[in-house]
Amino acid sequence: MPLLLSAGHTVVGLTRSPAKADAIRRAGAAAAIADALNRAAAIVEAVVVAQPDVIVHEMTSLSGANDLRRFDRSFSLTNRLRTEGLQNLLAAAKQAGTPRIVVQSFCGPYARIGGPVKSEEDPLDPEPPRKLRRTLQAIRYLESAVTSSPNIKGVVLRYGAFYGPWTGLLDGPMIDRLRRRRVPLIGDANGWWSLLHIDDAAAATATAVERGAPGIYNIVDDEPAPVRDWLPALAALLGPRPPRHIPKSLARIAAGEHIVTMMTEARAGSNAKAKPDLAWQPAHSSWRRGFAAVLSQCE
Repeated sequence: MPLLLSAGHTVVGLTRSPAKADAIRRAGAAAAIADALNRAAAIVEAVVVAQPDVIVHEMTSLSGANDLRRFDRSFSLTNRLRTEGLQNLLAAAKQAGTPRIVVQSFCGPYARIGGPVKSEEDPLDPEPPRKLRRTLQAIRYLESAVTSSPNIKGVVLRYGAFYGPWTGLLDGPMIDRLRRRRVPLIGDANGWWSLLHIDDAAAATATAVERGAPGIYNIVDDEPAPVRDWLPALAALLGPRPPRHIPKSLARIAAGEHIVTMMTEARAGSNAKAKPDLAWQPAHSSWRRGFAAVLSQCE
């Protein structure tokens, strides 16, 4: 929001909460109060009244989402926002005549075949573990609906795994689990992840409001890496003890097949398309420096 306001845009922030509406107004934007999951509760009216040139769909409910053992439960409401919430926003965009929509997706559920770093043209996982299936179904729906909707230019931003001051991989509970060595290396820890500083996600979103052809873009830093690299490096910044190492067989029992898959088989994404096509460059090009910079702010 601050980036859009500083660029001269008029911004209307949507929220269900009057308290958050006050925060939106204090930031310099207008506020609309409506439940995105209830079309009858003024969501369409809010969009029609605002008459936006662009809708930015960043709605999530990710409190506690770093507890990956309960992945399906943690992401259940977010998945409804990716499906039902999107349906309502697209209906609102049609009535308001809004020509462009930018939506948040995730760079992670690529098919676990071939090389470790994928482009936007590579397929998504056709057979994800059971606890990841509903999330991947919601992601597939969101991306398809946005890019195939008539009379609207849809831009999908597949963000990497977030980190930032007290958020994403570096939120308070996650830092505590890392310090207590409760985030282990599993098997060969050869699952590849794409990481992204939260400020770079905001910058890419603000850029996509103004430019970029309709389509899908990986919004990630320049250094995709396997868990065996980034997790010990992060743990070393937090304390002297490295992560524990446990075999896949034990991890399946303790955490679930989906955790084992994410830590040993996941594929990362390349930002080679987003950088030229969106004229975007991550300020935090590597998680190596990004983690250290964020943790220095959290001390």
